[in-house]
Amino acid sequence: MIKEKVAKLINVKSLVTITLTAAFTYLSVTGTVSASQFVEIFLMVIGFYFGTQSKKEGATDENKQ
Repeated sequence: MIKEKVAKLINVKSLVTITLTAAFTYLSVTGTVSASQFVEIFLMVIGFYFGTQSKKEGATDENKQ
């Protein structure tokens, strides 16, 4: 059960999302990116990630029926 959760966490989309979040957090802290730019970019990345996750889960639920 835990191995399955770790396997789902370590996929390309998750790694890209985590990497982008870390990179833009660093850029925001160092002052390279303003706070408003950080929020804008972060919301797009997270929205895309969760949007594709919910779409994938919806398709899986439809296949089960």
